[in-house]
Amino acid sequence: MTTSAKNTLLTVLIYAGLAIGLVYAAFPVLWMLSCSIKSNTEIFSLPPQLFPKEFTLKAYHSIFSNPMKVRFFLNSYLVATVVTLLTLLVSILAGYSFSRYSFALKKPLNLFIISTQTVPPITLLIPYFGLVVAFKMYDTYFALIFTYMVFTLPYAILMMTGYFNTLPKELDEAVMVDGGSSFFALWHVLVPISVPGIVATGVYTFLLAWNEFLFALTLTKSTEMRTVPIGIQQLMGQHAYEWNEMMAMSLLGSLPILIMYLAAQRYFLAGMTAGSVKS
Repeated sequence: MTTSAKNTLLTVLIYAGLAIGLVYAAFPVLWMLSCSIKSNTEIFSLPPQLFPKEFTLKAYHSIFSNPMKVRFFLNSYLVATVVTLLTLLVSILAGYSFSRYSFALKKPLNLFIISTQTVPPITLLIPYFGLVVAFKMYDTYFALIFTYMVFTLPYAILMMTGYFNTLPKELDEAVMVDGGSSFFALWHVLVPISVPGIVATGVYTFLLAWNEFLFALTLTKSTEMRTVPIGIQQLMGQHAYEWNEMMAMSLLGSLPILIMYLAAQRYFLAGMTAGSVKS
């Protein structure tokens, strides 16, 4: 076999593998979309049909016409957005400090931040529940926001520190030579050129806060405080499941992350790989 034939065969095999992976990843989403436009009866028809015999938007109408179900989405948007903004603010400041300064306990703090990533969240459920109740934050947005930040900050700080490490310190020094402060150098020089790292960190943080289920279930009680994952779970009744509504709400809940990733894809890929190689 010639070299050209080998290269052609390798290319065909690569594209075939990618096509199989695409089908494997996309089929659950297509099935979720298919179920959301079917009736509950048709979902369980045999043999299964990908395309519905009777197209219906009843599930979507049921969601958007119910103020409480719409509230689930608003709660998720509010909590995830606030968590993302606060996490980015703290991680940018912390990442800049770890990247540019030497101070006492720097190595122990770095080790502590890394070690928090090894603790399973479920083991912290009861301690955080006790703290939230003690501080009278139970069933409030503050309980979810502060708890989520405990899990988003370590990774965000590590990402921002790694990204700032790739930026030359001469940028800071040039600003200070011109009479600027380190704070000015951070926000007017480093942050504008750190957009890929910031976007990657923000997408990860938003994704984690948007999809979180365990703490949202434990730290809230009233229906008005529930988020999308809990709203989907509440569609599981004692005697019947609203499968088409569950699929519709799951699809709607996936859209923000999909749109965010597609809109920031080039920044996201650059930010995720930044800092992985030392020059």
